[in-house]
Amino acid sequence: MKRRHAHVTGNVLMVLGLVTMVAGVGYAVLNQLPQLNLPSALTNAAIMAIFMGALIWLVGARLSGREKVCDRYYWLRHYGSPRCRHGHAHHPAGKGGHGGH
Repeated sequence: MKRRHAHVTGNVLMVLGLVTMVAGVGYAVLNQLPQLNLPSALTNAAIMAIFMGALIWLVGARLSGREKVCDRYYWLRHYGSPRCRHGHAHHPAGKGGHGGH
């Protein structure tokens, strides 16, 4: 039950972070329209909301366990197997028999 609670909490935080980011971008864009007469003092807060939303989303991804899958996939794809390392200088000389890419 504890794992399920962490998964649900992480998903809620990811949604909250996404909504915060979208709201920040929306306000920053809408503030550029002069006919809306939005207070320009809140533009900095809207830009900060984008970064705060990203931080909240990352915390939610960490809690729900989604970050581990993405990190593992990236790491395996780029560094996990010698045959998957494209263009890296740490190939052993004369070994591997790649036959040209």
